Amino acid sequence: MTQPVTWQTIQNEALRRIREREWKPGEMIPHEADLAAELGCARATVNRALRELAAAGFLERRRKAGTRVALNPVRKATFDIPIIRRDVEGRGAVHGYRLLERSSAPAPAPVTTKLRLPARTRLLRVSALHLADGAPFCLEDRWVNPAAVPGIEAADLSAVSANEWLVRNVTLSGGGIEFFAMPADARLAAVLACEEGAALFAIDRTTWTGATPITAVRLTYAPGYRMVTAI
Repeated sequence: MTQPVTWQTIQNEALRRIREREWKPGEMIPHEADLAAELGCARATVNRALRELAAAGFLERRRKAGTRVALNPVRKATFDIPIIRRDVEGRGAVHGYRLLERSSAPAPAPVTTKLRLPARTRLLRVSALHLADGAPFCLEDRWVNPAAVPGIEAADLSAVSANEWLVRNVTLSGGGIEFFAMPADARLAAVLACEEGAALFAIDRTTWTGATPITAVRLTYAPGYRMVTAI
């Protein structure tokens, strides 16, 4: 039986034509109806593939003016939200986990501002330490919007981290991420077993479902951490 043509198939073929210069930078590409006829699929399938490529910066689409190959394609990086346990295990180490704090409290202004919530909105505060072969690996310092996450307040976060519970149970549609270096203050030095002033790698991340904020988290890694990803 012939496999149905999916939008991913169309997207891959379009990318091939762009990369091999069958469709040159700045050049108009065939109309959706013509591509659908050529590739044996519905026009809606072609439309979805081209929309995804436009969102990724490979194509420029203008209403009633057609679609052309971008002159200067914008490369956009997409990051998956990793489960920290799997990150540790992927490095060949044994993962450990300690729940340090769990409470309901008014969130500080930087958090409510990032999540676009009213000042002093009460959120679930979860702080936990992830370990690799018994040594500190990552401090997870998180604020969760319980109004947007049914079940989080009853979840046993002493057994499964909030990071892993949220990845398993919540559908996300977007968010923001910041990478930066910071010196270890007294608290971080004690938790991550390093000297005060040591250089630490940190990530601030917010996640959303539509217009509803889910969580704001800071992940602070022990000295020597290297982030590995792909492009």
